[in-house]
Amino acid sequence: MTSHPAGPRLLGPAEVRQLAAELDLRPTKQRGQNFVIDANTVRRIVRESAITGDDVVVEVGPGLGSLTLALLEVARRVVAIEVDPLLAERLPATIASYAPGQADRFEVVLADAMRVDALPGPPPTALVANLPYNVSVPVLIHLLTLLPSLERGLVMVQAEVADRLAAPPGSKTYGVPSVKAAWFADVRRAGAIGRNVFWPAPNVDSGLVAWTRREPPETTATREQVFAVVDAAFAQRRKQVRAALRGLAGSADAASAALEAAGVDPTARGEVLDVTDFARIAEGLASLVELPPRPSRDRVAE
Repeated sequence: MTSHPAGPRLLGPAEVRQLAAELDLRPTKQRGQNFVIDANTVRRIVRESAITGDDVVVEVGPGLGSLTLALLEVARRVVAIEVDPLLAERLPATIASYAPGQADRFEVVLADAMRVDALPGPPPTALVANLPYNVSVPVLIHLLTLLPSLERGLVMVQAEVADRLAAPPGSKTYGVPSVKAAWFADVRRAGAIGRNVFWPAPNVDSGLVAWTRREPPETTATREQVFAVVDAAFAQRRKQVRAALRGLAGSADAASAALEAAGVDPTARGEVLDVTDFARIAEGLASLVELPPRPSRDRVAE
């Protein structure tokens, strides 16, 4: 009879605090360090992510390893990106101790997820992470851009950010994150997470966002050109898109011409346009003026 490695032991409040004490770790707001101390929560995240034994999973901000261990219960391989050298150095030992049968399927990368430009091993198929709240949207957009092999994912973010990412056109929370996420994927809200499952408890609520990769809109415009239009359209809330794009187009007349060519009402507001509309607008603008290249960090916080 073939024996299989025992599944990982998961971290509870006592284990998290013990690991933190051993490292003399004081969680910092600057890095958004709020560690999950509830095994049921990490198992729920893994379940909602719909990963299988075939998946290569990217995790961002693994911290002390709470979610990492739950991912290793299911995934074929987990690559964790950690910016804190202290945590990154300790994580392999934690995995070896709590999940010895899965330790060979885990690798940690010491890097800033906003700046990482490659990952070791086979192309990842899923992103599952408790994202640091202060950089959650830029990190998500960067990794979706960097890793076209990602097919789906589930991320835990601040509840307000979860609402924005999953918002449809015309809703109160629709904005830059909504459109940029929609360029890559179908996005949906996948539940809420209480504050008491974290140590230390954050002063904001958390939400789960699930996404499934899809092809971007068919367009001759580049992603950078489309995102430049998105940034301009939402630079001032509730402004007519003709006026919002005047600076990008060079004049209000040029903006109106591009919008009419795209079949978009020049008096509409960015809040009612979907990602396909923005792609058509970018095409129209690109035929009239040279759209500026975007900076390396997209403006995605609004």
